[in-house]
Amino acid sequence: MKARVAALDAWARPWAERSRLRGWAYEFLLFGLKQAWACLFGGLMLALIVGTHLIWPPGAPLARYDFLVLASVAIQVALLALKLERWDEAVVILVFHVVGTVMEVFKTAHGSWIYPEAGVLKIAGVPLFSGFMYACIGSYIARIWRLMDFRFVRYPPIWTTWALAILAYLNFFTHHYGPDIRTGLFVASAVLFGRTWVVFTVDRTPRRMPLLVGFGLVALFIWFAENLGTLAGAWAYPSQRHGWSMVPVAKLGAWYLLMLLSYVLVTVVHIPRSSPCGGGGAKRRWGD
Repeated sequence: MKARVAALDAWARPWAERSRLRGWAYEFLLFGLKQAWACLFGGLMLALIVGTHLIWPPGAPLARYDFLVLASVAIQVALLALKLERWDEAVVILVFHVVGTVMEVFKTAHGSWIYPEAGVLKIAGVPLFSGFMYACIGSYIARIWRLMDFRFVRYPPIWTTWALAILAYLNFFTHHYGPDIRTGLFVASAVLFGRTWVVFTVDRTPRRMPLLVGFGLVALFIWFAENLGTLAGAWAYPSQRHGWSMVPVAKLGAWYLLMLLSYVLVTVVHIPRSSPCGGGGAKRRWGD
């Protein structure tokens, strides 16, 4: 794969270097390709969910949900076998899988959403493929971190990010019995990461953007994917009981907090390192 990418770059580079505009166009193309490659797990999962909704035969001996579980396991094994994902990344992603499944069991028990189809590979009515949907988020973050060589300017202390992530996760449970503190969590994330920039390299020149903007964009695309997932009947919210409707925009906030939890888990294996360029950030590497 690396050899093919190098050959493609050698072919396109002379064209890109003829003008600044072409250079920008080439970098934008690389950005899209790297984003798509980082989304490999999530893209395959979404394709399976939509594809099986369209063509799964009624009365098939294997339930659609069970097929999605087996296909998800096969994708994860293939990513590791082909060295497209590292073992330490897979362990962290597995943790998020478990964390997500626990929340799924709790939320479905409280009627937040349902899985309407039959299947054997379930826990308390929750099909096991649901945990892989959370794993897709962790897989994307880990892969894009490596592909674009993330560095950071003015990154907050690691312990504060863990405290925020744990509180966000607990609030998904506790707000059913007490006050919902998600507004405070949004404010806390803005305070912690408001001055933080992520420096990434698509081609040769480091670029940067506010980390909060990156968080928001990831949450937005997860929301788009969730709309496709519910349209394909993989799960349903109470508002979709009598027919499909767009997932409420308010769910963006929930996905933002869950994405934040996944991001913090990934920092176990991809320790945030400071960037030598821009903003006067510290020159040391986090954890050194």
